[in-house]
Order: sequence, then C-alpha cells, then structure tokens
Amino acid sequence: MATHTISQRFNHSRVSLNEHLPVDHRLNRVYRYGAGAMGVILLVFGILGLVHQIGFFDTGGDTVAGLNTNGALSVISIVVGLLLLYGAFRGGNFASTLNIVLGVLFLISGFVNLALLDTSHNILAFRMQNVLFSFVVGLLLMVFGMYGRVTGFLPHDNPYWRARHEPADERS
Repeated sequence: MATHTISQRFNHSRVSLNEHLPVDHRLNRVYRYGAGAMGVILLVFGILGLVHQIGFFDTGGDTVAGLNTNGALSVISIVVGLLLLYGAFRGGNFASTLNIVLGVLFLISGFVNLALLDTSHNILAFRMQNVLFSFVVGLLLMVFGMYGRVTGFLPHDNPYWRARHEPADERS
C-alpha cells in the first residue's frame, strides 16, 4: 500500500527543539556568549539613556548611541539586559531557551513599533533605526539560542543527536 500520511512522508524533514542538554558540551558557550554579549549591549544602552535624564515617556527624539530613546525604553533595556546576563550566567537550556524567547519578542517588538512609527502611540520613541536594531538583535538572539539545537538533521556527534539516539547506558 502506498498510502502514507503527510506527516509520515515528510517526517524526516521535521524541525524539532530538543529539551535534553548534556551538562558539559561546547554548545553551552554559544548560548552563554550570545546572551552575555546582547545583555551587555542592552545594559549599556539603557544606562546611557538614564544618564542623559531623558523624560520617561518623552518622544522628543533624544538619541543615545545612534538610537532614539526615552526613560521607559532605557528601563526596559536594562531589565532585558540583566535578564540576558542572568541567562549567560546560568547557561545550558535556560540560556538557549531565553535567547530564543527574547529573540522572538524583539522581532515582534520591531514589527509592532514599525506599525506605531509617527503615531501618538509610539510611547517608546522608536524610529526606523530602533526598528532595525530590534530586528537585528532578535535574529541574533534566535541564532544564538537555536545554534546546534534546532534542526531536522543534526550531525551524529552533536550532543542533542546523541541524547536522542544512544541508549541511556552509553551516555553515562
């Protein structure tokens, strides 16, 4: 019989996110360094915004490091930066998942704020450079989080592939 469901026929190309992470492997560095680098950038941006004593919801076009900002955006940047630094400190699946989630949120923020440009609802004082920055940071965080973890075809020496395919007695 040649009747296969679509999921059976295309099962080999399915993308999956593996939740098991061996304790000591080189991929952990990618998750940590990615979270740490983005965390430092956002933390510095937020602190510089607060140092300039810009109004909390001021939309007057004050810039820091080439990006528009106000007090609210500075505080959000500091909170997200600290969260990413915590993820870098903690590492493992937590850092990977945090990078992925925050990356998606940055992309969504970019689209939402793109729609709000030049409207009275633009309370974070976004301009086009902020939108592009949101997209770039979002994509970088997603790449750092998904690196070596999300794919349909992992190499056999990848710790995620081994965790899925090797018997439990061989992994210990």
